Amino acid sequence: MAKGTPLVGPRKAAILMLAMGEQRAAQLFSYMDDYEIRDISREMATLGHITSEEMETTLSDFTENVGGGGGGVVGGWGTTERYLRSFMKEERVKDLMEEMRGPAGRTMWEKLANVNEETLAGFLVNEYPQTVAVIISRIKASHAAKVLAVLPQELAMEVMERILVMDNVPREVLSAVEDSLKSEFMRNLAQKTTRDSHELMADIFNNFDRSNEQRFMGLLEQGHPSDAERIRALMFTFDDIMKTDDKGIQTILRDIDKDVLALALKGAKPDMRDKFLSNMSERAAKILREDMDAMGPVKVKDVDEAQLKIVAVAKNLADRGTIVIASGGDGADEFIT
Repeated sequence: MAKGTPLVGPRKAAILMLAMGEQRAAQLFSYMDDYEIRDISREMATLGHITSEEMETTLSDFTENVGGGGGGVVGGWGTTERYLRSFMKEERVKDLMEEMRGPAGRTMWEKLANVNEETLAGFLVNEYPQTVAVIISRIKASHAAKVLAVLPQELAMEVMERILVMDNVPREVLSAVEDSLKSEFMRNLAQKTTRDSHELMADIFNNFDRSNEQRFMGLLEQGHPSDAERIRALMFTFDDIMKTDDKGIQTILRDIDKDVLALALKGAKPDMRDKFLSNMSERAAKILREDMDAMGPVKVKDVDEAQLKIVAVAKNLADRGTIVIASGGDGADEFIT
């Protein structure tokens, strides 16, 4: 179990739901409010593999039969969606899944904090200045500053003037703005499928082994140096995982196999190895170190393949907004889409 991930609240409920099976879980879900379903479902979708030990801890007083069976449960997006479909209407399930797969956050304002400022500004330029002022006034000041900086100057000035004279915003107005953001912006953001050709090539390069990546990048640099530079900038590598915060590392750990992790870290830089080990329990870290020592010499090709599997998991989590990868340069956080 990842260090710093206490078995409380929605996480405990999610493990219990998975352990009891779809039919009984559906009965419990039917008594819950939407926000409770959303919180527990989000946990179910991001749990990954849950060991028998974690189940016993979570269900301490009433899960002897479940925990003693020797097996764990596995939470994921597919499992969660199947559970929800067993008692919810199709459209409601679709809305919940889209909301959860969108940028991370429990509230609409928390979700907006994970949206790149240029993406958010691109949506706001088509809104009424008063609406923009309400939205800007509700997000974090650091994020608001970045958004205002990329808005057209005339609109940005009008928004600031409206904020200066703004009274308390009525609850019904906030609700209307939130509904608009959900239906017109967040859903489109979650469903966005158009891809830049350089992004596509960067993904392909991410899946090359080290020798082929170097070979093809070298060929591109000779014939198309500007394209090669852009692709290199867009590539998501194993080293980029260092830009993830501790919570993000803990999330990644829940979604990867321990044998894959041991092989990947066997050939990793010391700071990357320490990054993962420091986000595990003392016992789990000790076992992982022993596993790596027991491997002896390993092939570079095998290490590359293991690291690529972790990269794929990390990039998928970042694309869903479950984790955030800090960008280079000024050290600010940038949402990966």
